[in-house]
Amino acid sequence: MIRVTPTLFLDPSEIGESFVRSAGPGGQNVNKVATAVQLRFHVWRSASLPHPVKTRLARLAGSRLTKEGEIVLVARAHRTQERNRKDALDRLVELVRRAAKPPVQRVKTRTPLSQKRKRLDAKVRRSRTKSLRGGPKDDDS
Repeated sequence: MIRVTPTLFLDPSEIGESFVRSAGPGGQNVNKVATAVQLRFHVWRSASLPHPVKTRLARLAGSRLTKEGEIVLVARAHRTQERNRKDALDRLVELVRRAAKPPVQRVKTRTPLSQKRKRLDAKVRRSRTKSLRGGPKDDDS
């Protein structure tokens, strides 16, 4: 079992891996060896995650989530398959860890009376300043 939090674990059998050739520069190593890892984890079929975590995980995954509900992570930064596997798995665990943390509910607060007074006083001062800017008064009486 892969530990995500002290109480949450992922079953390795729920994680699929496939190896593909990496793109970009690298010469013979890139052209011959399949070092890039495509890690797949089906969110909705996972028995190890509670439903609220699955929902948050699907939202956090964003464009990495397929229409079928599968998270696809591609790791190709390293030259070896093993390091790319570890990188992809670490990214998945971090994503699940973020989803496992419930969002903090906002507590509504009132604006303090002193802040309201301060704002109103500032408006009065600004109004006086602007009223003094008026041009000369017409005394045509």
